[in-house]
Amino acid sequence: MRYTPAGLPAMDVILEHESHLEEAGLERIVKATLKTRALGELAKTISELPLGSERRFEGFLATPKQTKSVIFHLTQIHQIS
Repeated sequence: MRYTPAGLPAMDVILEHESHLEEAGLERIVKATLKTRALGELAKTISELPLGSERRFEGFLATPKQTKSVIFHLTQIHQIS
């Protein structure tokens, strides 16, 4: 956990996704890794999640001015039932 100059809690994490789907009649395993940023209460929430826990995340993608890599900014975290 870190804090922004404005005093907001912030956390940078890596989210990993894996799923199985059908493409062109064949089963495909889809894997993705996303650099992710959480601010405020979401940073506190994500810092308390056990490593490897499964959740559904919502947010938006942005490219910071300093780099060309995409960062997923969290706006909501949902428990998977």
